Amino acid sequence: MSGYIKTAILLAVLTALFGAIGLALGGEQGMIIALLFAGGMNLFAYWNSDKVVLRMHNAQEIGPRDAPRLYAMTEALAKRAGLPMPKLYVIDEDQPNAFATGRNPQNAAVAVNRGLLTRLSEAEVAGVVAHELAHIRNRDTLIMTVTATVAGAISMLAQFGFFFRGGSGENRPNPIVMLAMLIIAPLAAGIVQFAISRSREYEADRVGAEISGDPRALASALVSLQNYARGIENHHAEANPATAHLWIVNPLSGARMDNLFSTHPATENRVAALEKLAHEWGGQPPAPPPPSSSPRRAGGSVPRSGG
Repeated sequence: MSGYIKTAILLAVLTALFGAIGLALGGEQGMIIALLFAGGMNLFAYWNSDKVVLRMHNAQEIGPRDAPRLYAMTEALAKRAGLPMPKLYVIDEDQPNAFATGRNPQNAAVAVNRGLLTRLSEAEVAGVVAHELAHIRNRDTLIMTVTATVAGAISMLAQFGFFFRGGSGENRPNPIVMLAMLIIAPLAAGIVQFAISRSREYEADRVGAEISGDPRALASALVSLQNYARGIENHHAEANPATAHLWIVNPLSGARMDNLFSTHPATENRVAALEKLAHEWGGQPPAPPPPSSSPRRAGGSVPRSGG
């Protein structure tokens, strides 16, 4: 089944959730309004969800002068993957993490947290970037980014309906129904995210290891990212939990009960799969040549954003 067909099916499920919320809020008229809104939201999300997600995280676009080593590394990996050079963004967060977005490889972007560039080795950063390029090559980014946008809207609509429900008498929504909707709608949207993300991460790990040529560096990066995620809060991700499935590892601390159903496979299982891959290869295939031979970190002189 192609990525576009899967996208259509999952958008249909999320659109049905919009309709259910509208029905609970305003009966048949409310359902029609919600479905019309969902249709417009889907169209908007297809063309603009990447921009919305990048704006949610205050991602700042960078060029070769801002982070020359990161840019050159990404350019070399993209060439090896047979992809056009994606746009590069840096997010001013100390937690090391990354995600990819965009509706197709020609309109793709890779966003990395500042902590990724300062806390991981260059080989580990290359593994993470290669993983994100794998999502782009597999055309995962459209469905993952659109789902993040629409799922976030569903949560907002459910909360709005509960706290600002109108009407009076028989026309007033049942508070028990609205409370159930407040809980069930975001949970259902989360289950959709859960379904689309977990299998894609294993495949992106595999393809990313092939692109970078170093599965053990990616495995090492995953362990480091998981450990840092437990100790360093990702403020932008915590404010936008509907985007959690985009990241290479779950960025949420769990302090707000927002990762009850994790959108990612267990890190130890991903590491085991990469170790198995390295063993099957009989050693590590040659990695792409680094942009230069001196510093160990990949960051360069990325200017700190004001956000």
